[in-house]
Amino acid sequence: MITTEFLLTSLVVVLVPGTGVIYTISTGLFMGWRSSIAAALGCTTGIIPHLLACILGLSALLHLSSVAFQTLKFAGAAYLLFLAWGMWRDKGTINIESTEKKTNLTQIMSKGFLINILNPKLSIFFLAFLPQFISTNEAAASIQMVILSAVFMLMTFVVFVAYGCLAHRVSAYLTSSPRAIRKIQQVFSATFAALGIRLALAEQ
Repeated sequence: MITTEFLLTSLVVVLVPGTGVIYTISTGLFMGWRSSIAAALGCTTGIIPHLLACILGLSALLHLSSVAFQTLKFAGAAYLLFLAWGMWRDKGTINIESTEKKTNLTQIMSKGFLINILNPKLSIFFLAFLPQFISTNEAAASIQMVILSAVFMLMTFVVFVAYGCLAHRVSAYLTSSPRAIRKIQQVFSATFAALGIRLALAEQ
């Protein structure tokens, strides 16, 4: 059931930078490694509703319902633009060590969760992705999907944590350059804005 093809395909999908990866990396850069793990956990748990939707067949309904899809899509786009604006207007110098101590990890997890749950493309993706690796000879297709989903989420969490911790290591070289930190903030802000606009303009 868990084939090499599934593992390799899943790894490629997880490694490709998306909103979750960008959020985890930016958190690791500016808030520390603990915060990046919280971001990775939030993004990973944000996948659960989409996987459940796929298992229960709700993704097909979302795909057929233009109103539901558009509503969720614009909510996700608006949230990404909100994150972009918040990062852009933060002009203060960041002290990474002190910021890490004061950070609300629950808030960071919640943001990561919302980033993924408000992306309707994930439900459509899993609807097309998971069934390819389900054996038609076995009756327990739902159980197979749950197992494959759990493996996919574990891979997601591990890769995101690696991204975030690597970003934190890089951040140590930026603490002495507030201007560099500000430029990186602007780059991430622009990236979130671009992702939000792309989501808003995406076809179903």
